Amino acid sequence: MTSEQLAWKIRRHGIEMTHISQGSHIGAILSVADIVAVLYNNVANVNPQDPKMPERDRIILSKGHAGASIYAALAEKGFFDVEELKTHYADGSRLSGHVSHKGVPGVEFSTGSLGHGLSVGVGMALAAKKDDKQHKVYVICGDGECDEGAVWEAALVAHHYKLNNLIAIIDHNKMQSLDFCENTIALSPFADKWKAFGWNVIDINGHDHNTLKEAFAEAKVSVAKPTVIIANTIKGKGISFMENDILWHYRYPHEGEEYDTAVAELEAQRL
Repeated sequence: MTSEQLAWKIRRHGIEMTHISQGSHIGAILSVADIVAVLYNNVANVNPQDPKMPERDRIILSKGHAGASIYAALAEKGFFDVEELKTHYADGSRLSGHVSHKGVPGVEFSTGSLGHGLSVGVGMALAAKKDDKQHKVYVICGDGECDEGAVWEAALVAHHYKLNNLIAIIDHNKMQSLDFCENTIALSPFADKWKAFGWNVIDINGHDHNTLKEAFAEAKVSVAKPTVIIANTIKGKGISFMENDILWHYRYPHEGEEYDTAVAELEAQRL
C-alpha cells in the first residue's frame, strides 16, 4: 500500500465513521489524512505485531478530535481489525471520539483537551535522551491549538534541552472551531514564532506526499534542536463542498445528498 492509498482509505473511513456515529470533526480528519498516512506508512518505526516494542517511535495526536484518522491508519496497518472502525463513537466502544490509548494498540496517549500533546511529547523525548534511546517522538498539533500557552511553554523546554529527537507537525488548515485562525487569535507570522523559540522550521504543502517524506527525512537529521513541520493543509480536503468551510468542523455528513455526494467524490479519487 502506498501512502497515497492509505490517505484515501483514511478519508473514506473517516466519512463512514462520522456518518454512522453522527460524530463530528470530519473537516480535521480530512485535512490531516496525508500527514498521518505518510507518518505511519513511510516514516515511523512502529510494529502492529509488537505495539509496545521499546524501540518504537512514539506518535501523539495532540489534536485528539481528529482521532478517527489515527484509528483508520492503525486498522489499515494491522493493529486491529478494520471492521472495528464501525464502532467509532458508539457507547462502550474503545474507539472514542477523541483519540484514546485505553485498550487501543498503537495509541500512546489520550488527547482532546488541546495543548497537552506537545508537553507530553517533550517529556517522552527528554526521557529518551536521558536513557540514550534512539527513537523519535512525533506530535501532530492543530494550528488553533497553538493558541494554548502550554504549547509555547513546551516549545521553550524542547529548545532548552536541544530535543532533536522531537518532531512536531502542525496541521495548518487555517481554521479552528467556529472561524478562521487569524480571526480568532492571529498566528502569523507563524514560522517566525517557532524560529524565535529556537526550533528548526520546515514550511510545506501538507498534502504533497513526496514533500512530506522529504520534510520528515530532514527532521530526522536536525542538529541540536527540535523540528516543527508546518504542513499547510485544507480543512475538509478531498470533499469539494467541505473544503474551507468551517461548518464541517463539527458537522457530520447526513444521510442523503451530503453522504452520497461525499462518497461519490471519494470513490472517483480511489487509487
